[in-house]
Amino acid sequence: MPYKIELKKSAEKEYLNLEKNIKERVKVAIQNLSKDPKPSGFKKLQNRDGYRIRVGDYRIVYTIDESINLIEIFKIAHRKDVYR
Repeated sequence: MPYKIELKKSAEKEYLNLEKNIKERVKVAIQNLSKDPKPSGFKKLQNRDGYRIRVGDYRIVYTIDESINLIEIFKIAHRKDVYR
């Protein structure tokens, strides 16, 4: 059963501010998360709950709620800014 994707307002703003070509790649990655919430290359975050996937130089940081099949994306940012 596919997972439902929710973007927090801050992640939605970050997504809308991306360049067009990067926005397309991020969109595809988010759509793929609904099918496979832990794709190859995902990593568990060390200092907080959640996971991250890479999309070029950008990172998508999210949490998974297995009980209700929900993925909440709370950060989409360049790798130099994402963990601040």
